[in-house]
Amino acid sequence: MAKKPPTFEKHQVPEHLRANRSAFTRWFGKTFLRVFGWRVEGSITNTERVLITAAPHTSNWDAVLGIAAVLGLNVRLHFLAKHSIFVPGLKWFMRWLGGIPVNRKNPEGVIEHVNGLVDRYEGIVIVIAPEGTRKKAEKWKTGFLRIAEASNCQIQMGALDFENKRIVLGDLYQPTGRSCRKRSRRSPSHSSPSCEIWAICSGSSTTSPNSANSSQASHP
Repeated sequence: MAKKPPTFEKHQVPEHLRANRSAFTRWFGKTFLRVFGWRVEGSITNTERVLITAAPHTSNWDAVLGIAAVLGLNVRLHFLAKHSIFVPGLKWFMRWLGGIPVNRKNPEGVIEHVNGLVDRYEGIVIVIAPEGTRKKAEKWKTGFLRIAEASNCQIQMGALDFENKRIVLGDLYQPTGRSCRKRSRRSPSHSSPSCEIWAICSGSSTTSPNSANSSQASHP
């Protein structure tokens, strides 16, 4: 019987990007993923500032799995979320996790907030869902590009593969001025992590993340 791959390993997070969470918190995150059969593949890029795109964002389970991975990996991370979920009783928890409230009526305020965080830490990870919605999205919004440019962050592609129960961290993405979808149509090598991630995000692999109502996106 083949040995199951580990849920994740310590070296997947560079030392300068690690948080100081308790042993119990790390154990809880890792155990949650292990119980549901999920694992993290790839590593966070070893750079001072990195913005990770998390897609597809099709259900609330995305956040639950992401939180478990953040706790287990012990990564110092901040993520963008709708300001409406930062309600009394939940606000403190969201802040503790690294949540940044986003008011779409004031996008410039988000950029200023991120820039303040970047200046505060020697190393930082920002996570954003590029679709900007849990609904089916044919194209990614460009907000993550503007935030990355303003904060001088490298962009790393990430994806949730519900079909194979994986959180995948891929290569750095270098914007070329063309949309991500146009860039993905070049038929690149299947061995490229970024190509694999785009296949997951676009639904061209065995996973179909574009189907927000699919059973794969309804539970872990």
